Amino acid sequence: MENSGQLFDVIVIGAGVMGSSTAYQTAKRGLKTLLLEQFDFLHHRGSSHGESRTIRATYPEYYYSSMVVESSRLWEEVEAEIGYRVYFKTKQFDMGPSDDKALLAVVDSCRKNSIPVRVLNRDEVSEEFAGIFNLPEDWIGVVTNQGGVLKPTKAVAMFQTLAMRNGAVLKDNAEVVNIEKDPETNHILVSTATGEFYRGSKCVITAGPWTRELIQKVRGLVLPIQPVETTVQYWKISQGQESNFTIEKGFPSFASYGAPYVYGTPSLEFPGLIKIALHSGRACEAGERTWAAPAALREVLEEWIKGRFGNLVEGDKPVLSQSCMYSMTPDGDFVIDFLGGEFGEDAVVCGGFSGHGFKMAPVVGRIAAELVASGKAEGVDLTHFTVGRFVGDNNYKGNVKDFDEQGDQDWTDIDQR
Repeated sequence: MENSGQLFDVIVIGAGVMGSSTAYQTAKRGLKTLLLEQFDFLHHRGSSHGESRTIRATYPEYYYSSMVVESSRLWEEVEAEIGYRVYFKTKQFDMGPSDDKALLAVVDSCRKNSIPVRVLNRDEVSEEFAGIFNLPEDWIGVVTNQGGVLKPTKAVAMFQTLAMRNGAVLKDNAEVVNIEKDPETNHILVSTATGEFYRGSKCVITAGPWTRELIQKVRGLVLPIQPVETTVQYWKISQGQESNFTIEKGFPSFASYGAPYVYGTPSLEFPGLIKIALHSGRACEAGERTWAAPAALREVLEEWIKGRFGNLVEGDKPVLSQSCMYSMTPDGDFVIDFLGGEFGEDAVVCGGFSGHGFKMAPVVGRIAAELVASGKAEGVDLTHFTVGRFVGDNNYKGNVKDFDEQGDQDWTDIDQR
């Protein structure tokens, strides 16, 4: 039981991308850091594994765009530190009906954040992307240069390596079963299923789909963070067209607004295949997954692929499916806040990333590290991410928005259509 009973400046619980980024940031600041993971490092049971994630600054909510811009810079800084790439840049292309409120809010958000953005009609889209995208007559396209692909598993390993280089202690197969305050020392006591315990001056909880369960156990507070099983699918590019769907040929990361909300990335991790997925899923408990793709999911994507790509992509069936997890909040916004209660500002919770947080892991790690180090995060407005928005008379709905959430559904009763 090496390190058991030791006192750390910060204990980070959960070694997905958010926890690993946080451990890197705290260790880099000279804080004695312990990172605990309940499963093997780089496991496939949560939300931080796989071959690709989209990075984009095109958000209807203005407060995310600036976070992505900072994260893009931080991704490059960390790449320079580790010596290899996890971030592959390309354009971001968003498309949808010309009157879609969320898509129009994307354009406004880019302009508010001084992000260069172009709004194109269907003919201009065809010219921009060499005729690959076929848009309906009443659709528009939105193009920015703030797009790209991230390599998730490689990125998590990168943060963990750099955390260790900066002196952090990392332990996997260490399931946290309790967190409590020591009334005598005011330290936070963290106990694991194997009988080990650790003391920390501060604690950061980044438990992904297990966040709601852990917070409820240690503080009696029920945060509406719903684990959702989702499926990512890869489709075969038609013979002779493979190179046209690569970053080298200018193919973008993309998202299609309205119903269904579809997103995808260039052909990168699997040559000749393209990731095209539906922002949807089946509500479940964190440890209860089917690991299977619903048949209805295939039908929705087949229709979308035929409409947008025609015969350029073989849309009759996917050739590869991968299971992943979302941690959904009712408003689709993050939870980044002090835990409160007996823990006050000594514990921070980072969760509810709602299927769109991975790209912002560097800035989330920076924010969490500053919150435990000084009690305040610089250069970011956290008012949209408070625990308190789900407490009291708000009836768990959270932040009110002027547009429908993409993939907006009742995540407690969903069959991926």
